[in-house]
Amino acid sequence: MTGGKPILENPPRLIAAGVLLLLCAAGILAMAERASLVAELEQESIVLHRLASQRADQHDAHMTALSAIAVAADGARDDLFLDVAATISRFYPRIDEVQLVSLFDPAKSIGTERLEPELAETIRAAVKESDGSIALLPHPGKRRHYILVKRSPNSEVARYGLMLGIDAQRLLDDAGQFWQRPGAAPDLSLPGGEKLIAHDGGPQTIRFSKPLGSASQPLLLQTGMEIGLVDLFPPAKTALVLLAAALAYIAALIMLRQRLRTRRALEQARLSALDSRLAHASRVNALGEMASGLAHELTQPLTAILAQAQAGRRLLSRHDMAALAPTLEDTVTQARRASAMLERFRNWSRPRHGSVSAFDLREAVANVRALLEPQAVRQGVQLAFDVPEMPVPVAADSVEMEQVIFNLCRNAIEAADSTDRTGRVSVRLRQDAARTILEVADNGPGVPEELRPRLFTPFTTTRPDGTGLGLALSQRLVERAGGEIALADSYEGATFRVVLPHRSQPMEVYR
Repeated sequence: MTGGKPILENPPRLIAAGVLLLLCAAGILAMAERASLVAELEQESIVLHRLASQRADQHDAHMTALSAIAVAADGARDDLFLDVAATISRFYPRIDEVQLVSLFDPAKSIGTERLEPELAETIRAAVKESDGSIALLPHPGKRRHYILVKRSPNSEVARYGLMLGIDAQRLLDDAGQFWQRPGAAPDLSLPGGEKLIAHDGGPQTIRFSKPLGSASQPLLLQTGMEIGLVDLFPPAKTALVLLAAALAYIAALIMLRQRLRTRRALEQARLSALDSRLAHASRVNALGEMASGLAHELTQPLTAILAQAQAGRRLLSRHDMAALAPTLEDTVTQARRASAMLERFRNWSRPRHGSVSAFDLREAVANVRALLEPQAVRQGVQLAFDVPEMPVPVAADSVEMEQVIFNLCRNAIEAADSTDRTGRVSVRLRQDAARTILEVADNGPGVPEELRPRLFTPFTTTRPDGTGLGLALSQRLVERAGGEIALADSYEGATFRVVLPHRSQPMEVYR
């Protein structure tokens, strides 16, 4: 969930997740390609090392053969030596120079090329310092070449210095197609560290470094590879991988959305079943409230009808027809009021749309005042009404609002009468630009703290003979009109505040 919205229904998040998945797929592809290239480099390096080592070992055999010919000819058959040297150079192009230098006669030397004085001195110096092993030296006159120098015969009485000039580049030729690719770089160095083959910039990362397996030529072979973006992300393979990742992501989204729809359907079925049970329980509870409410609310009009009927009977026995007519009229009014209450209770739990016209709330206050003033006088409670001179229009059912005011005022009178001091009940009505406020306050004992949280719950009461439905019914009627009813803070007694929206025009409400 993100911001209260499931991620499967959040397109920006889905796009971001898809992009992240493609980046991960590309990263995995790059790592796999790099690992594959490194493994191939190491394998090809092993093959190249083996080939170069074998070629280097061949040089020892050639020097042995040439030395034997030189000793056997003893200067008499130089042509034979040159023929063998030429044959070796023809079959082994990397051996591009062969020299036989006399140690005692500086003017005498034979070879496949003209002998430079510097090279001749290098050969003689290497032979003089030789302990019998072949000397490995850089070629003084050629780049990427090295020389092998051996005394002949290979003893203290040596008469010649035999030299082979080796092209280091050709030593590594024909090693395979791998080394023809851009970025693949084999390097070759003399044991002392002098580079024979060094590519520009050198390999980016050395992956293989090992001396050749030749006792006379332990040249250090190093290989590496420069890995570029094209190597890490081959176009065709990259396109296939990203397409596969995108298709897998879309398939996963379809599956997850299908599972989400299934879960929602199951949850909706469970909630519907629960709703049905709650609705049934609500209807049963409503019937109980209606039955108790009928007994509670009809007491007043029925009591008034009974009193007026008794008064009418007395007036009739005295033949006082003038006073009888108003009494009968009051009886009819109370009967109609009781009928209206029954109608409201019958429709309480049945939703309907009705047109409610604005009316002056002062009229409902005046009706309640007329009904309750006799009771207040009998109980010694002072009633005070603070009502504006201007009309106070509200959009609500007039009988329901009268019932609310009646319940609040009657409760306030009974609460004020329960104290030893003089009871007072004040009703204040006021209106501003946005709302209408009705407050009913008394100086009674107030509402106990433990009762306040469930004050508007049905059957909650502090009177032994109370049913506890007055405030619950009042709250429902006020909420039907789009208003609120609450217990306000007060210094003494209790103050109930009813707040209704200020509407001056008829409106459609859901009842």
